[in-house]
Amino acid sequence: MARNAEKAMTALARFRQAQLEEGKVKERRPFLASECNELPKAEKWRRQIISEISKKVAQIQNAGLGEFKIRDLNDEINKLLREKGHWEVRIKELGGPDYARVGPRMLDHEGKEVPGNRGYKYFGAARDLPGVRELFEKEPAPALRKTRADLMKEVDAEYYGYRDEDDGVLLPLEAQYEKQAVLETVQKWKTEKESRLSGDKQPEEEEEESIYTVHKEEPDDEESRDEEEGEEGGVTFIAHVPVPSQKEVEEALVRRKKMELLQRYASETLQAQSQAARTLLGL
Repeated sequence: MARNAEKAMTALARFRQAQLEEGKVKERRPFLASECNELPKAEKWRRQIISEISKKVAQIQNAGLGEFKIRDLNDEINKLLREKGHWEVRIKELGGPDYARVGPRMLDHEGKEVPGNRGYKYFGAARDLPGVRELFEKEPAPALRKTRADLMKEVDAEYYGYRDEDDGVLLPLEAQYEKQAVLETVQKWKTEKESRLSGDKQPEEEEEESIYTVHKEEPDDEESRDEEEGEEGGVTFIAHVPVPSQKEVEEALVRRKKMELLQRYASETLQAQSQAARTLLGL
């Protein structure tokens, strides 16, 4: 038994030695990017992560995997994307290129940019999951209200009705109604002519009263209705408001002239006395 165990250990040691010589032993990727201090190795781990992302993106295109499997794959892809970002930052710190700045955008298998919300992205069949599709449905843009200038651009001759006859419908209708109106007018004229020839008197139409006719009425009050007669054969005017006579006009003018002279030359005491006298006299 001891001999067999020794042989097994020897064979295992030889196998491990052979793997080391051939370079087939895979080195594990560091858990933290900050643990890597060599630029070539950082580039290597970044390429490895991109390869894993590509495989999982290809798997998530299958909608028959089920909702839970698709969600898990989408979470793993987003986790790898975050890890890739850490390695890109580390590569920049080690003096390598800035992949976050010059790198291409994340595209899906159709060449479209991967949609996402606040850094979390959805790939393949994950975009059709319940509750996810509604996130990317864009609301319809509100209809723009036309300005007056936009409305005026559409105003042409047709707007004013100058092209109504071009449709070929209006002219036949007008001709039909015109023919009917002519026949009715001719028939009415023939009927009236036959009635006059037969001696029948047409009922006289009541003449409409003119709204401009002036009816003479006896004035109830001489002051409120003062008639001014013009020359012989002239037109008679009727005053519907009290009109002062010539004598009353002259007296009013004289009183106003006296008041103006009194206010101009008389003192305030004299004016007060004059006003008091007029008040006592009732003027």
